[in-house]
Amino acid sequence: MEQTKKYTNNKVDKSKVVNLAHGKIPPQAVDMEEASLGAMMIDKKGIDAVIDILHPDAFYKEQHQAIYQAIYTLFQNSEPIDLLTVSNQLKKDGKLNFVGGDFYLIGLTQKVSSSAHIEFHARIILQKYIQRQLISISSEIIENAYDETSDVFDLLDMAETKFFEVTQGNLKKSSEKSDSLVRQALKKIEEMGGKEGMSGLQTGFTKLDALTSGWQPSDLIIIAARPGMGKTAFVISMAKNMAIDFNHGVAVFSLEMSSVQLITRMISSETGLSSEKLRKGTLEPHEWEQLNIKVKNLTEAPIFIDDTPSLSIFDLRAKARRLKSQHDIQIIVIDYLQLMTAGSAAGGNREQEISMISRNLKALAKELNIPVIALSQLSRSVETRGGSKRPLLSDLRESGAIEQDADIVSFIFRPEYYGMTEWDDDDHTPCEGQGEFIVAKHRNGGLDNIRLKFTGHLAKFSDLEEDYGGQLESSMNTFNEISGSISPSDAFDAPVAPDQDDDVPF
Repeated sequence: MEQTKKYTNNKVDKSKVVNLAHGKIPPQAVDMEEASLGAMMIDKKGIDAVIDILHPDAFYKEQHQAIYQAIYTLFQNSEPIDLLTVSNQLKKDGKLNFVGGDFYLIGLTQKVSSSAHIEFHARIILQKYIQRQLISISSEIIENAYDETSDVFDLLDMAETKFFEVTQGNLKKSSEKSDSLVRQALKKIEEMGGKEGMSGLQTGFTKLDALTSGWQPSDLIIIAARPGMGKTAFVISMAKNMAIDFNHGVAVFSLEMSSVQLITRMISSETGLSSEKLRKGTLEPHEWEQLNIKVKNLTEAPIFIDDTPSLSIFDLRAKARRLKSQHDIQIIVIDYLQLMTAGSAAGGNREQEISMISRNLKALAKELNIPVIALSQLSRSVETRGGSKRPLLSDLRESGAIEQDADIVSFIFRPEYYGMTEWDDDDHTPCEGQGEFIVAKHRNGGLDNIRLKFTGHLAKFSDLEEDYGGQLESSMNTFNEISGSISPSDAFDAPVAPDQDDDVPF
């Protein structure tokens, strides 16, 4: 036994060497870090290639983090970057001795001859950083999961939030300087040139799109109305337009109606068959044929409907993240806000709870960078108010922070609901079969009252001018004007039009 503990022929006895094969160290690529930092100090092109990829925390060694921070500071100040300027910046930061002095910096520059593969090296460094983040997040989840006082739903939300951030590459995103933001804005303005001014998602309602330039990413849009005004009908018409006409992925969270009821109303709107007939199944043979032909567009549309009742804001965020990750949805619609709950985080009165939900919806819109539309009820004060029943911002029910958080607050108003036959304008225009989309708050644009066509039996909103009925009415008005200027005798002398019964679009 003694023989095995001694050096033999100047070789180390392997039984005395510590075996690290089963030990674990964090993922790292120190050699890549050294090569990247050296390349940045000898070639400016190397900095341009990786400055948007790497951030100081991505480096494993703290010394390397300090060196990269010095390089980043010089870059932000538009100063030259080389061995001497980096050394001087580290002196200003009080970190030169910490990183190993000028001797260590010289050693880094001697490890490379150019920045030829620096982007490849930088992406490996970032991959190792993401791996370390996943390990850290997982360890935190395990630790919290063993804690009996932790709320399991809060834990699930925290886990999904952090993993989603890793997936999107937005971990602890730092503030951006104005020069970077200006470049992004200019690029967006250039892109808009070929989109006829539509910087957001088109809704299919011409005047609304002209006012808003489409629903904008990260915006929270509130659409409020009294029951029966057509809130759901409007968003159903809009969702159908966006998914079928523009191929935008739409997620609808319906807390009031079942998913089958909602899709049935979409089928009615798309096929032109009344909801009552579809509900009862009393269709004529030609209507069955019409249904089977026109429903195909809706079958292939990227519409995702979730009808979970009493949905909490935390469940909504989790479902929305998954839909964004798996199906790249472009917009979220919630029907409606007051039916949501705050989950375990609820506290205080209902107004405070609604305010918390509103803030979280705005945060979700920014996180996913897509518009979020939330329907909302109006208070009964509209009904009791004398004179015009047109809703106001003060009518928002349990408003709290709704008006403050929302980028757009809008209302739906149909005078017919109150027995009115004319609009309250100077021309006393008939309001039968019409509704008004009122933009009462618009953080980034103007305000307007936009009149739309409302087809009750189809639960459908459409452009007033472009609706078929509107075209027919306009044609009839034109015909009456012409016929009014023709005498009866002239009418008999007028040439007879050829029979065009086969061309009638019915």
